[in-house]
Amino acid sequence: MRIVMTSSEAYPFSKTGGLGDVASALCRALNELGHEVWLFVPHYPRLYEQNRDRLPALEKTGMFVEIPIASKSVRGELLWTQLPHSDVTVMCVHQPHYFDRDSLYTHNGRDYGDNCERFSFFSRAVMEICRRLIVRPDVLHANDWQTGLIPALLAVEYRAQPEFRHTASVLTIHNLAFQGRFWHWDMLLTGLDWKYFNWQQMESYGQLNLLKTGLSFADKITTVSPTYAQEIQTEIAGHGLHGLLHDRRDDLVGILNGIDSRIWNAAFDPALSAHYDAANVEQGKADCKQDLQQQLGLPQRGDVPVFGMISRMTDQKGFDLILAIADELLTLDLQLVFLGQGEASIEHQLTELQRRYPQKVSATIGFSEELAHRIEAGSDLYLMPSRFEPCGLNQLYSLAYGTLPIVHKTGGLADSVRDASDENLADGTATGFVFDHYRPGALQFQIERALSLYSDRTMWYRLVRTAMTRDFSWRRSAEKYLSVYRAARERHVRHP
Repeated sequence: MRIVMTSSEAYPFSKTGGLGDVASALCRALNELGHEVWLFVPHYPRLYEQNRDRLPALEKTGMFVEIPIASKSVRGELLWTQLPHSDVTVMCVHQPHYFDRDSLYTHNGRDYGDNCERFSFFSRAVMEICRRLIVRPDVLHANDWQTGLIPALLAVEYRAQPEFRHTASVLTIHNLAFQGRFWHWDMLLTGLDWKYFNWQQMESYGQLNLLKTGLSFADKITTVSPTYAQEIQTEIAGHGLHGLLHDRRDDLVGILNGIDSRIWNAAFDPALSAHYDAANVEQGKADCKQDLQQQLGLPQRGDVPVFGMISRMTDQKGFDLILAIADELLTLDLQLVFLGQGEASIEHQLTELQRRYPQKVSATIGFSEELAHRIEAGSDLYLMPSRFEPCGLNQLYSLAYGTLPIVHKTGGLADSVRDASDENLADGTATGFVFDHYRPGALQFQIERALSLYSDRTMWYRLVRTAMTRDFSWRRSAEKYLSVYRAARERHVRHP
């Protein structure tokens, strides 16, 4: 099968969150299953220059495309390379005016004013490049609102062309909260007829909505966990699109993300001071904990439980719960380690906690990939009490590293972590601690449960080994995506 993956970011070329990891890891897994995969991303020159020493070289193809955007024509250049450790062809669309910027989507915390124009250009460029190269994709896979226009362009403008007669479209929702909403006159930037600006297709509450556009036109819709697929059909979690998603429920599939074991594997992770697997996890984690405590200036104590958290610092990630119980929590014998950035008020409160409890709290504002790996390996428990979480990746990394997650029962967290209930402990399936109600007291109760179990080292390491042997490989997830692709394509093979 020939698969064209389209994404606004893909690691290691660009990344702001889980989308970047997922786009590249899924491509690699599909390729390993024997399929031809092309990955289309924008080229971000400043990000590339900052990381040139660890990125593959980009080659010029000599191809340029002229894309109509409203009343003007915008020229783009096609560059190419390969995704590391794979045969995936990476096509980078170079357009400096749109993509040569300090960050992908925002400046000083505010969205770029021309985001609709930027990603309308990118979406049209993908379609034109596929047409001119005669790629003949079996599947066009779009991700989030930035490429939501692609299923519409396929259905409205390109379906009749022989290169796309049997091409199916799939759209993946990574976070429904981000929809690409723009004022209605931006409809001109898409190049599509105004007749599609209606409540069933591209319009939402008077605005152009690019995610809704993709949801309306795609043959199949996926999202990043089975539970999240159900949640977004409700008014509470549907962000205004629950009606459309409920109507398309037969085409909506939840597939839990996987993890890239080349990058997240405690047995050979280059960021770690000691390597380990399920067989020697006790000594390996003890060494990693000591190294982490030393690096962060915390007392080097093997007996104290370390709670790690790597996250965007927003209330959505549960920081409101953590800060509500922090002072009471820090009367207990434990250490808290935070890494991330986000809302200034949360950054300030965490920094203040570190100032008041220097022997118990470390708060690193910013991001370091190496430190993230060390926190996962050196912590005993991982805090992920998100208000909502479409899938989440850090709880999966934590399980792989033998760091037991404490999670709110929502989205992918509910699908990936089994609570240490008496029943699950007895049958050997427990892998963490899960609370149902989003309240500070519920989180504190789970932390105290975890501390109680931590004192029983035999039972604790039984849980740790169970967590480390769970299969969250991308291969398993990729096989489910292939089933979706086949079902989507069957429609156009039978009824072109």
